[in-house]
Amino acid sequence: MPINRLNSKQRFIKNLLIGFFSALFIVFVLAMIALFQTLVSYPSALELPTVAIHNCYDGDNCTTTKGEKIRLACIDTPELKGLTANPIPAKAARDYLNELIAGSTVSIRRITKDRYGRTVAELYKGVMNIQEHLVEKDFASIYERYSSQCDWSKNKI
Repeated sequence: MPINRLNSKQRFIKNLLIGFFSALFIVFVLAMIALFQTLVSYPSALELPTVAIHNCYDGDNCTTTKGEKIRLACIDTPELKGLTANPIPAKAARDYLNELIAGSTVSIRRITKDRYGRTVAELYKGVMNIQEHLVEKDFASIYERYSSQCDWSKNKI
């Protein structure tokens, strides 16, 4: 009875495929662990209190219909005024944010108050994290100094 032995090229391909599928499995398991941690670390956006947004006066500051001033946590957008002003991208960020949430009700995760008395918070439209969305769309960047306030941002530094 002949013995089926693999030649060196076949062994190499077999080992390469085993390694590839092992790595793919490990990536899948790590992704599932990260997803599970995200789901259990924060209450669902649907379980959070809501606020109605009147308008946003720049890319990272909004006012509710009740007058609460909200500083969007963990992000920074270009400034409209001042020494470091960059008005073109600043207006683009402000306009995009207003189109996205002005006049609508959003979920809010209040974190703290800042030195100006504004509420520092994460906002959600449905299940979408507004700050993370602004970063993904390149209207904002992660504010590294305060990135630990949000799970999504501290994982991207």
